[in-house]
Amino acid sequence: QVQLVESGGGLVQAGGSLRLSCLASGRAFSTYRVGWFRQAPGKEREFVAAISGSVGTTYYADSVKGRFTISRDNAKNTIYLQMNSLKPEDTAVYYCAKKSTSRIDYTLDSSYDYWGQGTQVTVSS
Repeated sequence: QVQLVESGGGLVQAGGSLRLSCLASGRAFSTYRVGWFRQAPGKEREFVAAISGSVGTTYYADSVKGRFTISRDNAKNTIYLQMNSLKPEDTAVYYCAKKSTSRIDYTLDSSYDYWGQGTQVTVSS
């Protein structure tokens, strides 16, 4: 069983920054492929960013490319999402999730088998 706990959400003005953290349990953390998703009110959950295991290859949605950066600290069992130049349309609940080893597509939420509880990010205009 893998547990994921997000933190770092909050209220920020447009143009500001936030850093989200995802603390994961498990001794094999360095091999975990982890993604960030978000869900705004009335909308479907969407892919934001993902990072592979030990190599650390990163993937981003077009809407956040150049503004968000995903990274990992294996010594701390933590995945980070640095969010810069935030826009009101970035307002959502942000979730981190561990990708299943049997699935290929990083951008599909069905590829992930463990999810955190989410953290709210609100960007005011």
